[in-house]
Amino acid sequence: MLNTFPSLPGYFQRYLDQVKEKDLPEAFSNQSQVIKDFLPSITEEKSMFAYADGKWSLKELLQHIIDTERIFAFRALCFARKEASPLPGFEENEYAVASQANRRSWESLTAEFVASRRSTLYLFDSFTPEMLGQTGVANNNTFSVEQLGFLTVGHFNHHKRIIEERYLTA
Repeated sequence: MLNTFPSLPGYFQRYLDQVKEKDLPEAFSNQSQVIKDFLPSITEEKSMFAYADGKWSLKELLQHIIDTERIFAFRALCFARKEASPLPGFEENEYAVASQANRRSWESLTAEFVASRRSTLYLFDSFTPEMLGQTGVANNNTFSVEQLGFLTVGHFNHHKRIIEERYLTA
């Protein structure tokens, strides 16, 4: 299938814009090596860094990526199974505080993300073309299952760029 979707509100569209691939399995595959190389390059010491007051530490940011991926995967599962009820949004800042990510090691967060991504890949690999085309409503927006896959890839790409530009340059 192709990464050609109707426009979404800016905070979602910016994630789709971060994905250059037009094929979802290819996008996930290409990102796998990036994840494998990038996350272990960050030290435990650096993982506690926040680039400004009130900004998340790298640990909190990675936990946000994990939480968001799980939420996108849940939405995709619901829509693939033809859930008719609208799904809620979530407050990312409240989730970040509640996660208590800074008490964990960078290694444990990285391992959790890799495991979560493996689960996401199994889920998306299980979807038929019909399932990928299913749509549903979450956070007052209509998404297709496939679109949620591209959003998952784009969300990581978006935050990787922020990490490189704001966290790793200081």
